[in-house]
This record gives sequence, structure tokens and C-alpha cells, in this order.
Amino acid sequence: QGQLVESGGGLVQAGGSLRLSCAASGRTASAYYMGWFRQPPGKEREFVATINWSDDNTYYTDSVKGRFTISRDNAKNTMYLQMNSLKPEDTAVYYCAAGLRSNLRSSSRLRDYAYWGQGTQVTVSS
Repeated sequence: QGQLVESGGGLVQAGGSLRLSCAASGRTASAYYMGWFRQPPGKEREFVATINWSDDNTYYTDSVKGRFTISRDNAKNTMYLQMNSLKPEDTAVYYCAAGLRSNLRSSSRLRDYAYWGQGTQVTVSS
């Protein structure tokens, strides 16, 4: 079994910053890749960013490029999402996820992730 625990969400004004953390334990600590997804109010869950756990290769959805940075700390089994220049449209519940498919280096698809955290709310006020 594995577990992912997110932290760092909150309320921030537009233009502000937040850093989300995702602590992995158990089987999730051996993931091949991990990612951040978000679910805005009344909408489907969507991809935000992904990172390969071996080579740090990253990939972002277009709407967050240049503003968000995904990173990891292997020693702490923790993934981060640094969010700068936040906009009201970034308001969502943010989820971290761990992928265990050895044939993939990373993925933007929900179905490629085996474990999910409980989510953390990010609210950006205008």
C-alpha cells in the first residue's frame, strides 16, 4: 500500500504565491513519475504538471507554464509545486498523484496514476 499527503493550500490574493507539498510513503515512494492535478469548482479534474522521479524531466499544462514549478526531494520522498503569480482561475482543489507504470516516464492522463492524495484547497481572490 501507499499514501500521499498534500499540504500547503490556502487563501491568497491574485499575484501571490503558494507552495504545495506532497509526502509519499509506502509503495508511492517507489513511483516512476508523479504529478499534480486540480479540480476547479464544478469542473473535471485536470492535469497541471508532472515530474519523472529518476531524471527530473518535467512537463506542464500551458496555462501554468512560467508560473508554476514542480520539483522533488528524493531524500524526503516529497514532491512540491511552487505556484507564483496566482490567478483567480487557479482556484481549485489540488491533488498529487503517483504513477507506477514502468513503461512511462511521465503522464498527463489521470488513468496512468495509481495513487492519489486527499487534495488541498487553493483559493485565489481577485
